[in-house]
Amino acid sequence: MRSPDVDVVIPSVGRAALARCLDALAAAGGPPAGGCVIVVDDRRAAGAGELVARDAVPPALAGRVRVVRSGGRGPAAARNAGWRACRREWVAFVDDDVEVMPDWADRLADDLAAAGPEVGGVQGGITVPLALGTRPTDRQRHVRGLETAAWATADMAYRRLVLEAVGGFDEGFPRAYREDADIALRVRRAGWTLTRGRRRVRHPVGDAPWTASLQLQRGNADDARMAAKHGPRWRELADVPRGRRRRHAAITAAGAAAVAAAAARRPAAAAIAGAGWAAGTAELCWARIAPGPRTPRELARMAATSVPMPAAALAHWAMGTVRATPARRGRRAAARPVRAVLLDRDGTLVRDVPYNGDPDLVEPLPGVREALDRLRAAGLALAVVSNQSGIARGLLEPAQVRAVTERVRELLGPFDAMLHCPHGPQDGCACRKPRPGMVLEAAARLGVAPQDCLVIGDIGADVAAAQAAGARAILVPTPVTRLDEVRDAPVVTRTLADAVELVLAGDGATPAASAAPVALRGPGIRTPEAAAA
Repeated sequence: MRSPDVDVVIPSVGRAALARCLDALAAAGGPPAGGCVIVVDDRRAAGAGELVARDAVPPALAGRVRVVRSGGRGPAAARNAGWRACRREWVAFVDDDVEVMPDWADRLADDLAAAGPEVGGVQGGITVPLALGTRPTDRQRHVRGLETAAWATADMAYRRLVLEAVGGFDEGFPRAYREDADIALRVRRAGWTLTRGRRRVRHPVGDAPWTASLQLQRGNADDARMAAKHGPRWRELADVPRGRRRRHAAITAAGAAAVAAAAARRPAAAAIAGAGWAAGTAELCWARIAPGPRTPRELARMAATSVPMPAAALAHWAMGTVRATPARRGRRAAARPVRAVLLDRDGTLVRDVPYNGDPDLVEPLPGVREALDRLRAAGLALAVVSNQSGIARGLLEPAQVRAVTERVRELLGPFDAMLHCPHGPQDGCACRKPRPGMVLEAAARLGVAPQDCLVIGDIGADVAAAQAAGARAILVPTPVTRLDEVRDAPVVTRTLADAVELVLAGDGATPAASAAPVALRGPGIRTPEAAAA
């Protein structure tokens, strides 16, 4: 079995743990198959000196470590800078405060070799070492949550082509908190799967100030962004446990009511509201104290931070909600219902046989009939819009095109309209994709507005025609799809069935790329250079 090509990306802000991380990686043999280690310097200070000095690189990694800068813009931006500097098939992300196990490289190679073409990413296991016989502190319990976290980038490998197609991590998440759940949702929604591997890393609990639990409340702003981008069920979809925001809201409301009643000289109401605030705060404090060591230091820390925590959490949520408004508006725009689906023929519905005029050569692609039947059952109008320049080139007769079209109808079921453009690229017609003529005509025949249509095709001309007509578009790439076409498409899915799933779920793409486009492609897509060869 061929060892997968993989580079390792380690974002860092210059913590001392980076040296231990590199030492552990060297002890494990480094990235499999001679891959590189990309260390991303995410420090804000431009003149902070070398992050990794040459003499500090372990001998086993000599010549394999590169440092790139990301300008101190946070973990998401650092990871983007890292993977964009990679050249291999897979990118394994490792945090700078973890230590890979001695067999990590071999296990990583096994994990990736076992990943089928439908797998977009493979997560490693995380162990948080704690002292035996003692109860963990609040800080330790928080870090230990990484052991059960889904798709945590403390050790997560993604295909590089997948990262390119989705646009990487959303840099609107400024902290290492929800950016990993966001990218996992976008990958899974497009039809790829994420799996768990057998490799493991250790994540020691580092030092933190006593106010760390209050600083963590800034993550509520990221939760607000997740809700705006992925809807109210985002926690369920991302395998994220439910938080305490509703309880925090009740405590904060009680406290505010107590202050307001006292200002209005209503002592009875102030006493009742104050009692509610005190009871809620006491419950929060005990919930944090009960599983811990209950030392005087821990008790003092929990009491001091539990009092402002509910208000701090809500304040960050409110600020995050305001900042996430553009994402929420984009989601509403994308939620406009699709009334008609227009499909390219060759390469999207049936196997692409160049200039095919023989009905016997028509072969539906796997799963297409079932996907179309789902659209029909949902009451959506269907049309075929196909360029057939073989007529203009003298390679096909119009009767042959009609015969092939009828065979497509026989094999794939009824369509409400079936259009084709007989012109060549030099004819200057308005109907040949990427021009919008066929899309506009199909919409008129179906009695719907172009804005209520969605075009599904396999090349950039299909997407461009949809956008020129004001319709939405989904690209379903094949091995002939150009890499730049995949990058420019607003939404890309692995199969037609995945595209239909998005349509029926109400997640159709807008004419322009949304704040967080769902975009994936398979491993067979050619680069522009290869496509031109």
